[in-house]
Amino acid sequence: MTDQPRNAPLDVLRDGALKATVWRNEGEKGVYFTTTLSKTFEQNGELRDGQNFSGTDLLRVAELARHAYETIRNHRLTESWAKRQSTNGASTAPSPAA
Repeated sequence: MTDQPRNAPLDVLRDGALKATVWRNEGEKGVYFTTTLSKTFEQNGELRDGQNFSGTDLLRVAELARHAYETIRNHRLTESWAKRQSTNGASTAPSPAA
């Protein structure tokens, strides 16, 4: 058992019961991002997340995945900019919508 705090998601994107949870992780090769796609449902009075999607969910899942990609891209740009700032002292922020 460790005393480390639980890793909180970087962002949670929703479309009704569908959810894309974006995680920032650090490994041997540096920072990387992952995304968990899920669908919230109720079972025996408890909310649960599953990974099964109906045919009518798929387009919405694809759009959530696209938004998750944009979220990760923006965080990568921001982190890259911050890293450059710490090494060269420049002061112009990147435009995440490039």
